[in-house]
Amino acid sequence: MTPSPAPAPDDARESAGAGRDVALVAVFAALVVVLSLIPAVPVGAAGVPITLQSLGVMLAALVLGPWRGLAAVAVYVALGAAGLPVFAQGAAGLGVLAGPTAGYIFAWFPAAVVTGVVAVLALRRTRGRLPLLILAGVLGGVVVTYLGGWLGLMLVLGLSPMEAVVAGVLPFLPGDGIKVVVASLVAASVHRAFPDVLARRAAPAQPVASS
Repeated sequence: MTPSPAPAPDDARESAGAGRDVALVAVFAALVVVLSLIPAVPVGAAGVPITLQSLGVMLAALVLGPWRGLAAVAVYVALGAAGLPVFAQGAAGLGVLAGPTAGYIFAWFPAAVVTGVVAVLALRRTRGRLPLLILAGVLGGVVVTYLGGWLGLMLVLGLSPMEAVVAGVLPFLPGDGIKVVVASLVAASVHRAFPDVLARRAAPAQPVASS
């Protein structure tokens, strides 16, 4: 029997890189799940609690970059939509995606992309990374997320723009500011310890045609 040819080095590297990506996405999706299990703090009458899920979303994007961060968020949301009690206060199911917090949940998708893109740009620099990582967290984890949550409160609860700001933005600003700083500090430490975590896998070399 003819032995099977050994995989090419480029194919082996590509397979290993894809496996690492899947593992990292799973780890950070699990991190968001764990953070969601920490008891939430209800705020006001709009039904939007203070939670640590957004900290996990920011960490996933700051550490993994836009697309793997987005994938981690997608896995987390899919688990909750499928019925696992991983949303705030142990909620689960598709009904959560039509409730008062739906705007925030859906906003995590673009928030992960925005945060991840800015983080990638920040990590191309050799100096001044931390302020740019904080900026990434503010733009995605605060601005984009709050915009989605604000729109969701108006659509789902029929609040006026100012009522939605009072119910769904102002109470969360101090806590989310702390989350941004914590996520940025953790991400900076991770990238110092594992500088290749955002490295793109090298494309297979193309054969050079002989003349």
